[in-house]
Amino acid sequence: MILDAAVIGSGHNALVAACYLARSGWSVEVLERDTVLGGAVSTVERFPGHQVDRGSSAHIMIRHTGIVEDLELARFGLRYLDCDPWAFAPAPPDSDAPPIVFRRSVRDTCASIEAACGARDADAYRRFVQVWGPRSARVMRAFGATPTAPNLARAFWGLTPERGSGSSGRFAGSTPGAGSALSREFLGSGDALLDEWFDDERLKAALAWFGAQSGPPMSEPGTAPMVGFAALMHTLPPGRAVGGSGALTKALAARLTADGGRVHTGDEVAAIARRGEHWSVRTVGGREVTARTVVAGCHILTTLDLLERGGHDSTELDRWRRRIRVGPGIGMVVRLATTDLPRYGGVDSSAETSSGLQLLVNDRRVLHAGHGAALAGELPPEPAVLAMSFSALDPSIAAPGQHQLSLWSQWHPYALSGGRTWADVGEREADRIIDVMDRFAPGFADSVVHRHVQTPADIESELGMLGGNVMHVEMSLDQMFFWRPLPELARHRVPGAPGLYLTGASTHPGGGVSGASGRTAAQVALADAKPGFVRRFLQR
Repeated sequence: MILDAAVIGSGHNALVAACYLARSGWSVEVLERDTVLGGAVSTVERFPGHQVDRGSSAHIMIRHTGIVEDLELARFGLRYLDCDPWAFAPAPPDSDAPPIVFRRSVRDTCASIEAACGARDADAYRRFVQVWGPRSARVMRAFGATPTAPNLARAFWGLTPERGSGSSGRFAGSTPGAGSALSREFLGSGDALLDEWFDDERLKAALAWFGAQSGPPMSEPGTAPMVGFAALMHTLPPGRAVGGSGALTKALAARLTADGGRVHTGDEVAAIARRGEHWSVRTVGGREVTARTVVAGCHILTTLDLLERGGHDSTELDRWRRRIRVGPGIGMVVRLATTDLPRYGGVDSSAETSSGLQLLVNDRRVLHAGHGAALAGELPPEPAVLAMSFSALDPSIAAPGQHQLSLWSQWHPYALSGGRTWADVGEREADRIIDVMDRFAPGFADSVVHRHVQTPADIESELGMLGGNVMHVEMSLDQMFFWRPLPELARHRVPGAPGLYLTGASTHPGGGVSGASGRTAAQVALADAKPGFVRRFLQR
């Protein structure tokens, strides 16, 4: 049997692509090396009675793409709970200052900022949301299309520096100086944006730490929109999938099956080769799948390796490999089962602290020092920690009478200096991460009953994320939009390999749970195949 499409990997983007292809009538099979579906968007039992995420936990972007509604994933069991408050920044340890609580309501958020930082910053934040909310919505629009110059121009058409969105329908550049002013703001650093808008370092550190979840430090050019994305959280906050992050990929797999697609797990793809008008996909177990189209949802460097094993020109592949920058690594995570939620100083109730992202950084110097250390292969002088305790929203993921937390920390290099390995230092570094949490929430360390540590080396070996980079390749300006991962690979196609399409975090729009890459890859494949495919489909 010749399939219309073989999809390599079952990450959420690969499954989104498979769903759109199957919905269009294509015969589709997903091939996954793991016995667990979903890649980094999956949930397993790590501790007795606990369903623990293997990768992502909060779903932010996919709730803004329309994919959940378009594929009717609620019909297949997916349900989201709003994270509201969506972020919480506690006061520094040993301080009686009030926390900063970011709620969906801009008014309530500004009230919290005024109490913690003063009226001037509260008013600035209100204006910040007014300006950067529309801008971030345009960024999301750009994320949802093939990264071409016309598509990007359409996405940002009408933006003005003053209001964030214009009513004239004209491009901002039609006003002298407007286009250059706006582009300068988009290309600037997150730190520069924060220094322009706000005074209080605690507020700036919280927003910088939120923005840094994309990977780059906010000192890099082009990171201003990553900070500005916070404004969009007041339109629709992060969501927590009931049952764990893997509920998304379970719903996608159920949708795929309902449309006639198949999933084959536990058999890693070994090579892909072009054979005349078809592709041959060979697995480690000896299976050979023949398909008209292949969608590769694995890491781009893994895809290049599969091509080389299938006989593709190794000189060209090596030239691409040398130009794709994975980076030093991003971070590590400690998954915990506890007897209680963290109890932050000066907070009476855990309701306003535990539903969203707990941003445990009060000063951007912690972020700067951590990133600088990672570049040298060193551990951060002080771990920058993001805590999430979603059992407070969804008790079903934890054992009765217990809670569950994930502590994500940046930056931790994949390759350590001095010949050290993560097997040598991983547990000690996990202790330091828990110690940071304990300083902000005294007594927390005593509540831990189980823990699972995922170092950069563990992230690579379990999830196939090379170099431990959860974004696949660095999300720096030169590897975004129509440069991701390289200009010649940026439109979800591979030169010299007709019928091979790319999706996943290695491609536009990058890492994070959005599904946008999967939908676009499917749209490109469908458009390319349409004339011949329609005839074949009608002849069945």
